[in-house]
Amino acid sequence: MNEQKRELAHPRDQIVMIMERIYGYGMTTTSGGNLSIRDGNGDIWISPAGFDKGSLMPPDVVCVHPDGSITGIHKPSSELPFHRAIYEARPDVGAILHAHPAALVSFSVVRKVPDTRILPTARLICGEVGYAPYDLPGSAALGEKIARVFGDGFNTVLLENHGIACAGQSLLEAFQRFETLDFCARLIIESGRIGAPHNLSDEQLSFIKGTSHLLPEFDPPVASSREREMRASMSRLIGRAYDQMLFTSTEGTFSARLDPESFLITPYGIDRKDLRAQDIVLIHRGTRERGKVPSRSVLLHEKIFARHPEVNAVLIAHPPNVMAFGVAHVKFDSRTIPESYVMLRDVPLLKFGMQYTEREKMAELIGPATPIAIIENDCVIVTGRTLLEAYDRLEVAEFSAKAIIAARSVGPVVPISDEQVAELKSAFGIG
Repeated sequence: MNEQKRELAHPRDQIVMIMERIYGYGMTTTSGGNLSIRDGNGDIWISPAGFDKGSLMPPDVVCVHPDGSITGIHKPSSELPFHRAIYEARPDVGAILHAHPAALVSFSVVRKVPDTRILPTARLICGEVGYAPYDLPGSAALGEKIARVFGDGFNTVLLENHGIACAGQSLLEAFQRFETLDFCARLIIESGRIGAPHNLSDEQLSFIKGTSHLLPEFDPPVASSREREMRASMSRLIGRAYDQMLFTSTEGTFSARLDPESFLITPYGIDRKDLRAQDIVLIHRGTRERGKVPSRSVLLHEKIFARHPEVNAVLIAHPPNVMAFGVAHVKFDSRTIPESYVMLRDVPLLKFGMQYTEREKMAELIGPATPIAIIENDCVIVTGRTLLEAYDRLEVAEFSAKAIIAARSVGPVVPISDEQVAELKSAFGIG
């Protein structure tokens, strides 16, 4: 469901959709977590107390009216007091999400706040993260402590020995803050297993504020059958990338060459989970399809296509295990198993900022000979002759990175030798 339709959906339907996503991706348990929406007349729609999150249906959602009366077949969540307290403290808040994903619980039990400066967009999405001291779950005292922090202007608040609470004007916005902060927490944990996480400076964070993706517009012709087929393939693979947690709802870009002068690319600011074929943006001779805004990385995609005629697909993604190497600034060695090296070759680790200030150099570096590269604290860039080949490379990179990180708890990692690499190059025609 796209953003406009979701915003017009009934609050109970929105709560069910987001709960399905949270539970389906292992970010809460059967009994844990709660969501709420405050509608225009002051009613609070909230998930029920003690109900199986894996089977929540719209009739199960409870409505709490401003006078305290309740409409519904269940009791409201036991955490209703802190939801109400936040709404009272923040008139601008329209939705609240509370859950206990493992990575964020890890931070809450050591009483540290995840630093969102490890990724360029995380600070924009989450803001600075607040911290609320512990109190009895479901108590008015806990509600007062949490609401006080939200009242100071925070939109994401770590709850001491408890979990996380996120607020937004919409439930999707609250979820995106929650998802992004959980991703940051996982990256900090995983990067700590291979090195130490590095944060971005204020100057580096300022790089992402440009508007270079706002190209001139053009009126596209009627889509050809090839374009329609490519749009459908892209939307399916984007959905798969999200389901496999290689993308987040706000981050991740696919592009595919349509002809020598045109390519298709993921739009800016549309939820990757629900992205449709018609949302994808056509780029033609440096102009964008009228009424649509492409990914901020559109100029880099354009330069890679122009530089390498053999490349027909470019992916920019944020797979958590590969990105752990990017956040730790540790070289990723693809020489784990033969498939990894054959698919990935040598994987360079590029300095943050090149994607903004040195696009020509990046386009020269990334292509058939070097089909994948990691940019520190930002993303993984993957190319291929086809969308499926590029996507396969992305999966292989993530599986390989996960294996390397896990191997460190078993023993020293022993890569394939130089002689074995030379044998692979000869057998598979690798230059």
